[in-house]
Formats: sequence, C-alpha cells, structure tokens
Amino acid sequence: MRDLLTLIKQRQSSRCAFDPDRPVPKKALEDILEAACWAPTAHNMQNFEIVVVDDKKLLEKIREIHFPVSETFIQENYLQLSFSEEELKRKKTGVLSTMFPKSWLHPGLIAEHSSLNETDQPFLERHHQLLSCPLMVFLLYDPKRRAPGSDGDFLGVMSLGCVLENMWLMAASLAIGFHVVSALSGSSPEAELKRILHIPNHLSLAIAFRLGYPLASTSYLRVRRDIDNVTHHNGF
Repeated sequence: MRDLLTLIKQRQSSRCAFDPDRPVPKKALEDILEAACWAPTAHNMQNFEIVVVDDKKLLEKIREIHFPVSETFIQENYLQLSFSEEELKRKKTGVLSTMFPKSWLHPGLIAEHSSLNETDQPFLERHHQLLSCPLMVFLLYDPKRRAPGSDGDFLGVMSLGCVLENMWLMAASLAIGFHVVSALSGSSPEAELKRILHIPNHLSLAIAFRLGYPLASTSYLRVRRDIDNVTHHNGF
C-alpha cells in the first residue's frame, strides 16, 4: 500500500465512464466496505447503512433517473468556476469551467438556462456515460442513530464524511475508480432511487458513488490552499 500522505494527495474523482463489463473484485469490495465499518463516528453510533448495487437492470433504472438542475446550484456553481488553469492555480479553490455545460458559463444566461438545452448535448451524453459502471454504492443516513447532544446531529453528519473518506482512500489504494454522483441527492432523484431500491422512509441518501475501472484517463488539475494559508497558531 502506498504511503498514506501520497495516497491522500493522489486521490481524485474519476469523472469518466467505467468499464461496465469489468467487475470490482469481491475481495476489493469487501475491503472498501470494511474500511467504511471502521470509520470513526460520533459516540460510535455507526449511523449509516450501505446499499451495493451490481445488478445491471437496476443500474440501468438508476441511470434513467431524471436529474433536475436548480437555478440556485447553477448560480452558486458559477461563482466557484475558473476559466483557465492559470486562474485555478491562482485561486487555489473551486473547479475548472470545462467540467460543466456551456449554458452555465455566462452569468447573464443563468436564469434563462436553469436546465440543460440542445447546445449541451455533448454534456448530456457525457453525463449519461458517467453513470456507466459495474457497481454503485449508496451510503444512507440513519437519523435514529443520532449523536447525543449534537445540535442538528452535526457530529453525525460529519461522521458520514469520515465513512466516505475511508472508502475513497481504500478504493484509491486498490487502483479502483471512485466518483461521487451528487446529482442523486436532490429530493426528486432520491425519492425515485428509494423506490427502485426499496429503501425505508426513515433513511435518507447521504452519498452515492460509482466504483469501477475508468475507460479513459481521469487526470486533471487539482489545487489546494497552502498550509500557511489555512493554519492559525495560538489563535486566529
């Protein structure tokens, strides 16, 4: 296994189609799930359930779920975009505009194009391809297992992030592609997903992600703020 800090730095989101005919090995999946089970959770409440889907018919139904795009997302997303690698390197936060459709990249058109249109066909096709994979995993939040005395169960929600990180790093150590599908977290897609997978009403979708082997290179510019820029000693 690679040095931990190197692994952390090299971890990335594999934003491309995965080979649907190359399954994730059973032992690798078991390691990823065990890493999830050993994640730190507030008060050891282990406030999650995990649904693994590798049935091709179910995966196709999930791919067909409609993902509406909110105007709020488009507006806030626009503010985080960099339009060149040089700009992204300078800002050290956010993402490149090339990851999103053209109709989202002009502030004057945001309200008019709050949903995808025909000019975004390449993006639509790429988005559908993104869900091509041999396996998807759904991390569910169980509010009944809340952290004691935590306002809004803030600590419980943080715990889910720890679970995600453990699984992501384990997948990276095994050279398995990992891609969070945040579009499924909207209320409408989540309701359809819960119907397809028979998920109980009291559970909610925390994180959905794909696992598999990328069909193309997924290398892209990644930036982070400098340590001195985020660290404050003996006070802010």
